[in-house]
Order: sequence, then C-alpha cells, then structure tokens
Amino acid sequence: MKRISIIGSGFGGLSAIRELRKRDATAQLTLIAPRAELHDLPGIIWIPSGLRKREDLTVPLERFLQRLRVRFFAAEATGLSADGRTVTTTQGNVENDGLIIASGGRFLKKLPGIEHAITPCEGISAAEQVRDRLAAMSGGVIACGFAGNPAEPNAMRGGPMFEFLFGIERQLRREKRRQSFEMVFFSPGTEPGSRFGPKAVGVLLSEMQRRNIHTQLGNKLLRFEPDKVVTEGGEFAADLILFMPGMTGNAWFDNTNLPRSPGGLLKADKHCRVEGRERVYVAGDSGSFEGPEWMPKQAHMAGLQAVAAAGNLLSEMRGDPPTEVFRTELFCLIDAQDRAMLVRRTTRRSLIVPNLRAFHRAKRGFEHMYLRGYR
Repeated sequence: MKRISIIGSGFGGLSAIRELRKRDATAQLTLIAPRAELHDLPGIIWIPSGLRKREDLTVPLERFLQRLRVRFFAAEATGLSADGRTVTTTQGNVENDGLIIASGGRFLKKLPGIEHAITPCEGISAAEQVRDRLAAMSGGVIACGFAGNPAEPNAMRGGPMFEFLFGIERQLRREKRRQSFEMVFFSPGTEPGSRFGPKAVGVLLSEMQRRNIHTQLGNKLLRFEPDKVVTEGGEFAADLILFMPGMTGNAWFDNTNLPRSPGGLLKADKHCRVEGRERVYVAGDSGSFEGPEWMPKQAHMAGLQAVAAAGNLLSEMRGDPPTEVFRTELFCLIDAQDRAMLVRRTTRRSLIVPNLRAFHRAKRGFEHMYLRGYR
C-alpha cells in the first residue's frame, strides 16, 4: 500500500488530499498538522466589520478526513530525514513512500519596530486585533501597506492589503466615522498592484484617490514606531499600522537538505517536484516555482499546484515520469465590503473589472460553497 504524507491543512494540503483520493482509492494518506482545522484566511478581511467571526472561518476537518479515509497526525513538522521518507515532528516520526509539502510560508519580520504593526494574514487572531483596535479608536491615521522579499519578488501578498484598505474605508463610512480618520497606503514599490496586470496600478490608485486615501510610495521602509512609519523619504504619522511583509520558507526547512531558492522557499520544477528529490513535492506558499514573475501566492494558485503535485506523485510512485504542469493563473476578487473588483491574469491575458456589487456577492457565495465541501 502506498503511504503518502501531506504536511499542512491549508488550501494546498487539502486540495492535494482531495486529488490523491480521487485518483487512488487505496493509498494510505496521512495529514500532518497541528490541528484538524481549516482556517479560511481569505475570509479574515470581513472580521473587522463583523461580517465574519472566528467560528465562521474555522472549519473542523474530522468529517472530511473520515469521508476520505485520511489518518490525522496532530503535530508540527520539525524536519526531514532519509531523503524525505521520514518526517520528523513534535510528536515523533512519520514514515512515507511519497510526500507533499503544503505547510505555507512565513512572514519576514526583520524590519525594526515591526511589533508595532499588525500583519493581518498571520491568522484569525490578527484580524480580530484589527477589529478591536478599530472599535477603540475615535479618530487618527490608519496606515496600510506591504512589501516583498527582495530575494524572491513573487513571495508577497498584496491583494489582502488592498482589501483591508478599501474594506476599512467603507466600514468607517458605514459607521459615519470616516471624517475622523486619515488613511494612508504605503509601499516601497512605485507601482502597487503591478502583478495584477498592466492596467491594475492605475485602477487601484484611482480608487484610492476617489476614496481620499493618501499614498506614500517608492521609499524604502526603515522602521516602525508606535505612532509613525519611517522611510528613507521621510516619516508619517500612523495610529494603526497594518503591514504585510514579504514571505520566506518555514523555519523547519532549515532541518532538511531540500534545495532552497534565494528567498528561502523550496525549489520546485514545473511539475511541483522538489528539485533533485524523488517523490517529494511542494504546493502553495512553501514553494518557489518555475513561471512568470507575477505568479501569485494565493489559495487559488496553491490549489492548482496541489492538483499537479498529487497527480505527478502518483505517477512517480507507479514508476512513470511526472508530466502534469500546473496552470499559472492569478484570480481574485478584491473586496470592499459591499462590492468587489475582479482581477484575472493568465499567461495570455489580464483583466480587471472594478467595483461591482455582484462580485461581492459572488465572493461570499464561493466561500460558502468551498467551505461546505470540508464541513
């Protein structure tokens, strides 16, 4: 019987499980994760406004794992040995004949004073912190921004920060408090959102101007202080700082001999196989993949990579070479609480359609349908 281990209970890991079971009814699948839960991180943008609560975004996986006959091993991965055939964890070793790593990424927290900023995509607790801070404020300056990993240009998540920016602005208007707040978007880059496509920068900046959101662009970040953001081009006041730094690999990767990219992610080929390793694959934020520089770090992309990784791993375990190549596609709905902007980019075209209420309803509907499959 094939023994396959999957590390990580996020979108990449669970998509891999579904695809593995779809293609092989007999393989012994083991999920390694701290908790048998899916945290719907795309939905945290709605926590500050109260549209979502923790319980809405925390999906117990017991029924899903039982339906697909998956063994759950409650632990954190700490390393690999035997060329990936043994996963070392906080609760002992797990042996495998094939491995898919989908344990996500880690945010670079090297900027001085970063403890004064909230990184929303760190999880539900961070979004709740944003909610509570906003509720306690009677006015002031709210600064939202993001940066990348200089050694790994596509290891970044800018999309959610646009959603927090526009969503908080709309929330304050609904609460009739907007006039008491100044809002600032900041980034060391000069063209925020350029990875969305050639027209995206203009659309996003126009939307900020329409909402009276100021911009601080093109200056290297030096540090955060409790009440300000300091850059090479000067400083500006900030009573609440939301900041998404660039991403790198998990700390436990240091306890492996897997090849790493300059930015610290696992180097993968076009088949999602970790370079130079047999039956070791990666999907999602953990990996550095062949493809265009705008390749996104998002749940949708993780799912596409997971499908290819699962198929290729099973092929390799049968003695066949991996042949499946994942589709590179950026697809997101940049939500602003009551309407959303559609962004889609492929290797052939890019599309951006701003601000339709139907897109907001579609995003909420998709979330409901997607999560229902795991409940």
